[in-house]
Amino acid sequence: MDMIKNRESAAQLLAERLQKYKGEHGVVLAIPRGGVPVAAPIAKSLEMPLEVTLTKKIGHPSNPEFAIGSVSLKSVAVDKRAEVPDEYIESEVQRIRESLKQKYDLFMGKRQHILLKDKVVIIVDDGIATGKTLEATIELVKTEQPRKIVIAVPVAPFEAIDRFRGMVDEVICLLIPPFFQAVGQFYEEFTQTSDQEVIQLLQEQDEV
Repeated sequence: MDMIKNRESAAQLLAERLQKYKGEHGVVLAIPRGGVPVAAPIAKSLEMPLEVTLTKKIGHPSNPEFAIGSVSLKSVAVDKRAEVPDEYIESEVQRIRESLKQKYDLFMGKRQHILLKDKVVIIVDDGIATGKTLEATIELVKTEQPRKIVIAVPVAPFEAIDRFRGMVDEVICLLIPPFFQAVGQFYEEFTQTSDQEVIQLLQEQDEV
């Protein structure tokens, strides 16, 4: 397989590879927005609840593009070597959390966060590029002490897969191309996922 048709077909192929987890005490954790159309059919197939995970990087004060840590609604991970003032970290965490909370409320409505402790957590995205978001997500998921962490993605570069294999219990990836530039180049159809689509998929999952 050199190309993936679309997110829906990727979901179907990943769900087949994840069948051994069906019936397990678990949760499918989607990285919005593109990860949600892949994660929703997987959650349905495995009969697991679907949850979104929101993380955002903390940029260095002198270079915002350079990540020195990450924030979720529940936790913070900061690179101790960054040598950045605590006041800066505190104000950034507060600012980022505010925007994450708005996004989470938009996606999840009034639903409560599903606790991950002692569960099989399957983290799903539509592909890995640099892996920074996924890395932050893994660190934050680990703070909740799940029983097992599995990554399921349609496409990723070999270096990323190799790195993540050392961080989680299992990595399932459909396509590991030798020449990787961007996730979208390995999809025949790679449209933008809208906020509305994310909300709709989450609501449909609730009705199952």
